[in-house]
Amino acid sequence: MLAPPYPWLPRLACALVLLGLASLGARAQQLATLTVALPRPTGSLAVPVSTSLDALTLLPDSAVRLVEVRGKTRTVVPTQIEHGRERVLHWLAAASTTPATHTYELRLGPPPRPTPPPMQVADEQGALLVRAGARPLLRYNYRTVYPPAGIDTAFKRSGFIHPLWSPHGQELTRIQAPDHYHHFGLWNPWTHVLFEGDTVDFWNIGDHKGTVRFANVLATTSGAVYGEYQVLQNHVAFPKGRPERTALHEVQTVRVYQPAGPDSYLADLTIQLNCATASPVQLLAYRYGGLGWRATAQWNKQNSEVLTSAGKTRHDADGTTARWCVVQGQLGPADYGGVVLLSYPTNYNHPEPLRIWPEDQNGRGDVFASFSPTKTKAWPLAPGQTYALHYRLLVFNGHCTKAQAESAWYYFAHPPRVLVNRQ
Repeated sequence: MLAPPYPWLPRLACALVLLGLASLGARAQQLATLTVALPRPTGSLAVPVSTSLDALTLLPDSAVRLVEVRGKTRTVVPTQIEHGRERVLHWLAAASTTPATHTYELRLGPPPRPTPPPMQVADEQGALLVRAGARPLLRYNYRTVYPPAGIDTAFKRSGFIHPLWSPHGQELTRIQAPDHYHHFGLWNPWTHVLFEGDTVDFWNIGDHKGTVRFANVLATTSGAVYGEYQVLQNHVAFPKGRPERTALHEVQTVRVYQPAGPDSYLADLTIQLNCATASPVQLLAYRYGGLGWRATAQWNKQNSEVLTSAGKTRHDADGTTARWCVVQGQLGPADYGGVVLLSYPTNYNHPEPLRIWPEDQNGRGDVFASFSPTKTKAWPLAPGQTYALHYRLLVFNGHCTKAQAESAWYYFAHPPRVLVNRQ
């Protein structure tokens, strides 16, 4: 038999076939390319991103992973899948000091080996404690907390956040201060409410007209991207001469995101209100009511400050409206920090009216801040309808500038879009 004129040709053909199969296999491993544009600097914040996983693939959760592409480097990204009517894929786009575009690949392959979730929600001693690893971030108290001995027990309360911790571990909230025993850290009662012919006060609980009570834990979630709890709270009226009656059901959802670094983290707070009976409820206009924050006793008029999206300070912020409000101050001998309160554009009466205590409050300038959507107009709630308020908290150590607060609000109000290129 004659030898072929080009003995290397079969080997070349075989190599080309193998190379083609390898290339085809590599492409088969990639399900989609995802692009996320961040048009503004994020500072030190990682930005929450989400997209429908079902729209990308119907493969099981355990069969896919997300990989970020930077040049020739590919890095597996921690993700979390939320299960509802459809699966939603959540992750955090890395912080950037300049506008940035992130590219990801959704690929076949198991997610990283399971480890204890870095964001955990634990039921501990009458409270839900949200932690990032071993670091506590906030505590939701569902067990009733009573006032000090000798104080009217009408001031007891459940269903509030305290402490809210700074990233460095300082407490940013205060409860049951002697000047206001009805103040409970971070909480959200309504002050002037019309229900079945009576005017009810769920805020000033010492008046014996109403209160807010924890009713049930609906769900808790721990994961690589966020920890979350959802609870039911009842707004209970005490009509004179009649049995108590629940006027409103409230579903409160708090989602705390994995901190991007040692100096900041994000927490989303959603409040859903429903009439508890066939009777309507009207949240009447009043100078305070809604999401309230009694700040740490460390702060006074000398060592703290307020700044709003409208450029107002503590001197003139009360009664104005804002998309966001920074409250920050000295924490211990050598640290600084605080919270940016962010209001979502669909909230009632947005941009929302503010209640900011005056600089001479209690003589020393104690700090209280509140988004009060009913400060300037009433809010009628009809049976059979759901009413929602959405807030984000940027909790930080260091000093927060107007530009940083504005960027945080922008990414809250305008979540990044995910552009998909299917393979």
